[in-house]
Amino acid sequence: MRKVENREDLSFLVRTFYAKVRQDAELGPFFNETIKDWEQHLEKLTDFWETTLFGIRKFKGDPVTAHNAVDEKFDNRISPNEFGIWLNYWIETINENFEGQNAETLKERARRMATHLYVSIFEHRQASKA
Repeated sequence: MRKVENREDLSFLVRTFYAKVRQDAELGPFFNETIKDWEQHLEKLTDFWETTLFGIRKFKGDPVTAHNAVDEKFDNRISPNEFGIWLNYWIETINENFEGQNAETLKERARRMATHLYVSIFEHRQASKA
């Protein structure tokens, strides 16, 4: 087991994690039907986690808007279940490969992010009905 210490570690984590997600019967369609350039997407997600963990300001994007758009594309079918599956894969991948404080921080930030994104999706759905 190793510690998460740099971008290379985060890239390994992101790539290993999304290999699982893409194969999942429930999550895979959301990702595989939405993402056209996986290499670019994986780099962007590595930027996101590098910004989140190390404070290196590389990430440019709006996760809330992106997730709201995916939910709309799939007729508001994203539920807490999908976020739970996503989070379980994230924690599983970390536990299989990493240890230490940064690994724990990545788990906690993912928990908070999943909650925030689902609440944002729910609020967006409500606003769209009004």
